[in-house]
Amino acid sequence: MRGKHRIIIQNNRLHYEFEIKRNITIIQGDSATGKTTLINMLRQVENLGDSSGIDVISDVPCRILEGRNWKILLENMSGNIIFIDEDNEFINTEEFAEAVRGSDNYFVLITRENLYNLPYSVEEIYGLRSSGKYQNTKRVYQQMYQIYSNIQDVPVKPARIITEDSNAGYEFFEAAGREKGILCESAGGKSNIFNLIRNVKDEEVCVVADGAAIGPEMNRLYKQAEKAKNITLYLPESFEWIILKSGLIEGKDLQKILEEPEKYIDSGEFFSWERYFTKLLVNMTEETYLKYRKAHLNKAYLHDKNKRQILKSIEGIVL
Repeated sequence: MRGKHRIIIQNNRLHYEFEIKRNITIIQGDSATGKTTLINMLRQVENLGDSSGIDVISDVPCRILEGRNWKILLENMSGNIIFIDEDNEFINTEEFAEAVRGSDNYFVLITRENLYNLPYSVEEIYGLRSSGKYQNTKRVYQQMYQIYSNIQDVPVKPARIITEDSNAGYEFFEAAGREKGILCESAGGKSNIFNLIRNVKDEEVCVVADGAAIGPEMNRLYKQAEKAKNITLYLPESFEWIILKSGLIEGKDLQKILEEPEKYIDSGEFFSWERYFTKLLVNMTEETYLKYRKAHLNKAYLHDKNKRQILKSIEGIVL
């Protein structure tokens, strides 16, 4: 499945309205914010149909997944937006992550836990709140809001850069930083970033990580960055996305893809948007001097003109 889907779930008292555009969306938040009520309304629709008094307006079916037979049920679902409540412990398992991988469905996971087996985007972690619209009516309008919408206090001039991994992205920032006397080090994976930044002293540090898959780490990274004001989180979709966005690569429909990726990224083929942008860049540069490989940076990207063009497109760091 691909595309952006607008969903309305409502009865005479409550109105939920939101858009889903990636294969994994997370709804977090405290008790009494309407998360469980949303699941209950969808359950009533499945069990009672029109007699439930609940309207579900969506261009694709909205289903709930729960119980011990979840895996069998999921195997027979395709092209749905599937809602799962945190009471279902299977959402924390590697078995569930494997089932999501390659599934032709979108998943809305209602949980306060960090799901480390799943690569979800920082942009798709939401809370629920009353919108404030139509205050004089009896119906309460609930909407989703991005929990980490204002995390990137950028641009920043760091004394030190920490990258998520040790591949091409690290090699680029290490080379560019070295010219300016800026130390760049690799965390060796997103799960290691926290251990590095919690020991930061007074220097200005910028963390560069793939926003498309950093979601499970965001709770503790955000709290640490809030606590230590000299830590900045710069979370583009991925390093490959930065290159594609820079204008260095020319390609048919590239601008359209960057503006609305959800129209082009099939959830059944790509576990995260980061993987899509990597494949897109590899394919677009295959027969050129800019041939891209994630494991090791092509030195052509460090040629002065190319490097400056990429750096110019990076909104988060001033080098």
